[in-house]
Amino acid sequence: MIRWRKGTVESVRREWPGAVELDVTIGGDGAHRALAYPALVGRPEPGDTVLLNTTALAMGLGTGGYAMVVAIPDRLPPDPAGPGHLVKARYTPLQATVLGADEQDSPHHALLRDADSLDGTPVVVADLHSALPPILAGLLAARPGTRVVYVMPDGGALPSWFSMSVARLKDAGALAATVTAGQAFGGDLEAVTVHTGMLAARLVLDAEVIVLAQGPGNLGTGTKWGFSGVSAGEAINAAAVLSGRPVGSLRVSEGDRRERHIGVSHHSLTAYGRVALARAQIPVPELGGEFGARVAGEAAALGDRHELVPVAVHGLRDELAAAEKEWGVRLSTMGRRLDEDLPYFLTAAAAGRHTATLL
Repeated sequence: MIRWRKGTVESVRREWPGAVELDVTIGGDGAHRALAYPALVGRPEPGDTVLLNTTALAMGLGTGGYAMVVAIPDRLPPDPAGPGHLVKARYTPLQATVLGADEQDSPHHALLRDADSLDGTPVVVADLHSALPPILAGLLAARPGTRVVYVMPDGGALPSWFSMSVARLKDAGALAATVTAGQAFGGDLEAVTVHTGMLAARLVLDAEVIVLAQGPGNLGTGTKWGFSGVSAGEAINAAAVLSGRPVGSLRVSEGDRRERHIGVSHHSLTAYGRVALARAQIPVPELGGEFGARVAGEAAALGDRHELVPVAVHGLRDELAAAEKEWGVRLSTMGRRLDEDLPYFLTAAAAGRHTATLL
């Protein structure tokens, strides 16, 4: 259930495109972090009274542990103007109308109306949002200047504005643009499905490579099928049916405390081994040692359905560290930094390095 509170804005902590992070006082409980999306609620200023959804604070969520600004009751934003008939976050209190690239009022409608092919464009699919920066690091180190578009489905965060990584990657020039698909919104282009999202990325935004991974906030229940990363297998199918070249980035960990994610995560084995019916290339990092042998052995289970591609990882640790510094993006997965779970980042970077060979 939703927890509602009123608060007072004390200060603006920082801003990035689409989002404002605040300090808010809630009753006599001191200051808390809050997040507002100005396109939805207007821009909060110090002294404003704000209506907050404090569910994430109460649950102690790590990824999304903010109070969310629902409204500034004393200063509502103006009604939006302009075209757009797609309603996203439908039938929630913050449902928003956007202009879809694929809808009839869009200048791209004619281009996308009968579009049916990605013409062999590589589509790198990953489970977690945290895989996006290392995939880009591996790809761009091998092939600088590649035009990459990120397609964000609705398995994690719905507003793309929540992702500081996307904002910084775009600002650094590592990422050309973002398309938000399904119920997700806030991208440079909006799309109804991942299919039209990928077609828009290729045909409208001229993507040379598409990366498709859920936004921040992966949801899992510790069950075989109850995790939002199942959509990675569905994305493989979508890329294949549109004549793209699907590449499945494995989720690998040596630092996770949960046994089901050590080595090759059960998320990857289920999504690629059961859900993905189309054939993809699966880069398998040559990590070396006992752990590397474990990863290769577990990945072998996917060999009947997919093409397993061994990828050397020499030099990738340095490339990842350089990208983190140059782009200002914090490499982190489930709270673990680069050297706290190096195989995770090397595996995603290996997927990027392999994808560069397809261009």
